[in-house]
Amino acid sequence: MTEMSDTHTLAKPARTSMLLKWSWRELWHGQLWPVAVALTLIIACVFALAALVVRVEKIMVDQGRSMIAADLVFRSADPISEPLLAQAQSLGLTVSQQTRFGTMAFSDTQMQLVSVKAVDSRFPLRGELILQGEQRHSQVRPGELWLSERLFSLLAVKPGDAVSIGDATLTVSGHIVSEPELSFNPFSQMPAVLIHASDLAKTGAIQPGSRVRFLAYFNGPDAQLKQFQQAVTLSPGQRWISETTQGQTGEMIERARQYLSLTLFLVILMATATLVLTCLHYSATRVEAVAMMKSLGASKRWLWRWLARQLAMLFAISAVAGLSLGGLLEFLLRLPLADVLPDPLPEMGLMPFAASLMVALLVAIPGMGISLLRLVDAPAISVIQQQVAWPKKRQGYALIALPVVAALLWFGSNKFMWLTLGGLAALFLVLAALGLGLVGLLKRGTWRSAVRLALSRISRSPLATGAQLAALTSSLMLLAVIWLLRTDLLADWQQTLPADAPNVFALNISPQEQARYLAELDNNRVARSDSYPVIRGRLTAINQQDMLAVSREERDESLRRELNLTWRESMPVHNTLLAGTWATQSGVSVESGIAERLGIELGDELTFTVNSQPFSATVTSLRQVEWRNMRPNFYFIFTPDVMADLPATWLLSYRIEADQDALINQLGRDFPTVTLLDLRIMATRIQAILQQVSLSLSVLAALGVCSGLLLVLTLLRLSLSQRAQEIQLYRTLGASRKRISATLWSEYGIMALLAGVMAAVGAEVVMAALMIWGFELPVQTHSVLWLVLPLLSLALVVVIIRTMIRQLLLPLRG
Repeated sequence: MTEMSDTHTLAKPARTSMLLKWSWRELWHGQLWPVAVALTLIIACVFALAALVVRVEKIMVDQGRSMIAADLVFRSADPISEPLLAQAQSLGLTVSQQTRFGTMAFSDTQMQLVSVKAVDSRFPLRGELILQGEQRHSQVRPGELWLSERLFSLLAVKPGDAVSIGDATLTVSGHIVSEPELSFNPFSQMPAVLIHASDLAKTGAIQPGSRVRFLAYFNGPDAQLKQFQQAVTLSPGQRWISETTQGQTGEMIERARQYLSLTLFLVILMATATLVLTCLHYSATRVEAVAMMKSLGASKRWLWRWLARQLAMLFAISAVAGLSLGGLLEFLLRLPLADVLPDPLPEMGLMPFAASLMVALLVAIPGMGISLLRLVDAPAISVIQQQVAWPKKRQGYALIALPVVAALLWFGSNKFMWLTLGGLAALFLVLAALGLGLVGLLKRGTWRSAVRLALSRISRSPLATGAQLAALTSSLMLLAVIWLLRTDLLADWQQTLPADAPNVFALNISPQEQARYLAELDNNRVARSDSYPVIRGRLTAINQQDMLAVSREERDESLRRELNLTWRESMPVHNTLLAGTWATQSGVSVESGIAERLGIELGDELTFTVNSQPFSATVTSLRQVEWRNMRPNFYFIFTPDVMADLPATWLLSYRIEADQDALINQLGRDFPTVTLLDLRIMATRIQAILQQVSLSLSVLAALGVCSGLLLVLTLLRLSLSQRAQEIQLYRTLGASRKRISATLWSEYGIMALLAGVMAAVGAEVVMAALMIWGFELPVQTHSVLWLVLPLLSLALVVVIIRTMIRQLLLPLRG
């Protein structure tokens, strides 16, 4: 009686025990352990990456929300209605209010235009408000008046003195050390004054027609905040402010989020490819074993039970090992960030556990199921005739629907992800065709015999060669994209706010004081920008078409208010000329963003009004402007002849170092009419966020590169292991070990060089697409990539071939 029929005569517990032992031996002594390793690495990488993404995103969101003093802010030009506040409270949200307006502050001897913020006792809901009087405080109380530090010299007051705000006379309580909400717009800044909301009515400063801004701050769970937002219909003059809409930090956080999501997606993609390749290799090596069991009487049902036990054990072991390794990896990934991460760290929750196991399961079911379905269908005759072909069942490919549906639910309407996925699929086919075309061109050359044999071997199976080249190229390309994205994002942020960026703006410098003010800065060796004349005016017409004829709500934001206009003989060095030429007469240069929004083109005639005086200029150039670089920037820059006769004040920015605090106070005393905007606290905060995000992206990029290298190594090892029988055939036909070794080195060297070069091409294309349509950043070329990727590809080939070639040639000894 056969062994298989003997198993049917055993008692059920004995059969189960024997199957478990057999499955265990098959798991570790068969070819299934590489699948377990691949699955473990998928779980570990996804867990570590997801955990770090959750922590980093929570930190970024917390930092961004601290900059707006709440989880969500509602801003309105009209008083905020009680029903809206009641609705927020009914959802369990914490509410705080602020009224902000500009007015004059008077001391006994001086006066100064200030920005008054009337806040309640709950302000701020996020971030830190530090008020220094006799003691430190973190909230404004009724009857208190807190001044920006510069106002003490501008108003010539000290704590305890009286200052009049409108009709109210309040006693100075102390100075504002730090407040959470800060703006990047220097033109809308004035020295701040904090009073309590209960004292607002006493000032009498808010009258019909006054320019007042009303703000409501909300804190609460994200679900309730989203529900509240959706329930409110915005009227003209109202808007929501969140951490992703607050200028500089909002753009940085949003781009970092995109990068985190894209990196996680690419790591999952590469880990999936590793698992699928490993499982296909396992199925190919177990055909004889399955055929043998079938010849001994095993049914498909019995084979599935045998495989199911192995797969269940494999997934359980991989889950435990992967989660353990992932936890360790996440800890190691956080080590470089220890100095910048907050303490305590945000909780990562259950998402990384669920995501890693779910991704592994969704990947494993089609990745292993399709190849195992084909394996179970292997005919018993395969024992004696290995090359026999058997019908392929198409039903197994329906398993692909599982990850596809999951991707649909995950990505939803995220065009960025679908663009990436579709682009990668199309690029895979293009790279395969390009690789085959390059091999065909190489075959036309004159080469040594080993190279000719290698090229013949590569081109013998176009489908397999194209797939191999495309897979190897795509792997190298993806790891390059992950790293280059990180590099380009950091370069953009560093350019936006470099370490030596200006941190003080000086406005309202009179023409009589301009030369003396600049000389004072230069004498103290202060790094500064050029000075610019500034006039407030409106754009009223384009090519005689009245731009103010449409309703205010339908106008572009730039048409609803006065703009800051300037003139220069030369273009600012921190602007980039995109089109046209810099004119010297009757011309105006336009910022490219507003030109696109308003449909302004070269040669158009623009009409402006300043103090009810109209004038016109012809568009002679379009400029690219980086609004976040802390330098004076303008929508419109005129030639001097257009506006030089109009009265203007002057503006510039400069950098005050830590040891120059006394200088900025002295400037405030010597030039009392000049408005100084000290943005050092804001710049420090942005730099801290930038440092956290930069290090986090570097760590994530390193993990993504490791996943790509793992896929490349897997591809090369599996490809070489499949050559064992072919090598034996070559030796049988009389080929020497030296010839076989030279052929292998030539074949994989050629493939490595081709893959490296094509990966550089593909990476440049993908990066350009992501920069243009994904991150909306300027496209850059990466010349070092054309050297690094081919060398990296060759290095990996050298490592793999050196470790495997002796084993491949071992059967030829003797």
